[in-house]
Amino acid sequence: MNSVFLIGRLTRDPEVRYTAATQTAVATFTVAIDRPTRAGAEKQTDFPRVTVYGKQAENCEKYLAKGRLVAVEGRLQTGSYQNRDGVTVYTTDVVANRVQFLEWGDRPQQGGYAPRQSAPSNFGQADNSMPEEMPDSFQAIDEDVPF
Repeated sequence: MNSVFLIGRLTRDPEVRYTAATQTAVATFTVAIDRPTRAGAEKQTDFPRVTVYGKQAENCEKYLAKGRLVAVEGRLQTGSYQNRDGVTVYTTDVVANRVQFLEWGDRPQQGGYAPRQSAPSNFGQADNSMPEEMPDSFQAIDEDVPF
């Protein structure tokens, strides 16, 4: 079984390109994920690259930005290519089946980022819209992102 579940913060805004033949959107971004450590051990972080296709890729470009918290469900895919020096470089990427945005709405600019584009102001109500004011339990935690 090849299944991956990750939760982390984007290290930069998603990059989107379109395939030549079908004009399918392809978004790529990197997520910072802390490794679990024992007490007293030095904190370690992994930075897997994530690739998303289709409408989900377009939504990532529209709503995600550096520092946003996301959950990614997908699979691992390995590959290789020749760099400019002729050396073979091996890659391991996560191909996402699903990207879930774990943070919505505005966050103060001093907190590390501002949304690329806000979700519609009425998203989440009975008509699938979000209320203009989030309940206190859903407010973003004001913490600095280390990148």
